[in-house]
Amino acid sequence: MPLPPLTFPDRPPLALAPTRVMGVLNVTPDSFSDGGRFVAPEAAAAHAVAMAREGAAVIDVGGESTRPGAQRVDAAAQVARVVPVVRAVRGALDEAGFDGVMLSVDTTRAAVAEAALDAGASMLNDVSAGREDENMFALAAARGVPIVLMHMLGEPGTMQDAPRYDDVVGEVTAFLEARAGAAEAAGVPASQVVIDPGIGFGKTVAHNLALLHALPRFVATGRAVLLGASRKRFISAVWPAAREPADRLPGTLAVTAWAASAGVSLVRVHDVAANAQAAAVAGRVMVGG
Repeated sequence: MPLPPLTFPDRPPLALAPTRVMGVLNVTPDSFSDGGRFVAPEAAAAHAVAMAREGAAVIDVGGESTRPGAQRVDAAAQVARVVPVVRAVRGALDEAGFDGVMLSVDTTRAAVAEAALDAGASMLNDVSAGREDENMFALAAARGVPIVLMHMLGEPGTMQDAPRYDDVVGEVTAFLEARAGAAEAAGVPASQVVIDPGIGFGKTVAHNLALLHALPRFVATGRAVLLGASRKRFISAVWPAAREPADRLPGTLAVTAWAASAGVSLVRVHDVAANAQAAAVAGRVMVGG
């Protein structure tokens, strides 16, 4: 049975709506898992169509790596990377009959976001939660698109330099509520604001596991929640044999199943087919049929 169109409505706490999959499409040379593989628009478009066939409801295109220690990329370079890919991917998806699959642009710069929207994107994913560019919220409001607001301690180049919290769950929750409130004050409807606790972004393994354990608390805010834990390093801390990102699919699937059982709206993943299956089965188990 096909899933209904992707929306982000206001919903009661712990509502068991289907968990959708956001496929990762990095057009960067230095991303931690797939850097350099999909820089060419043709390769990116083919991979996007493959992810749509595997069950992706959203495809997230990023032109700047946010892995720990990553160097910044200016807006002009991001536009040059992202816009041809977004245009090619949108055309390929439409031609293949996947016009309902959304394209998201992963950027902290409003100029990049606007260029991507003009090229065919319809969602914004901002790991700075609107702190880096004050025009991001106004753009989301003017264009009527959803925006993901993520928690990050510091910036990618320094975020893993001894991160500290007194209460990681409480502090991350308060931060996301404050940023969501700022987005709403700028004119973004509450139903278009998606929150992301930022697994791996300025957190130790213990912090990441605490945030994952607390997913029901984030869902209980009534906001749509996105979780990005795919292939991340904390999995190898739990299972040391999973040294490389490609070894971490089983751990990722465990997190996806937990996220689906908690009512998370979107999981951002590299391995779409496997995670789509895990989310679907976990969701059906939770509702009992």
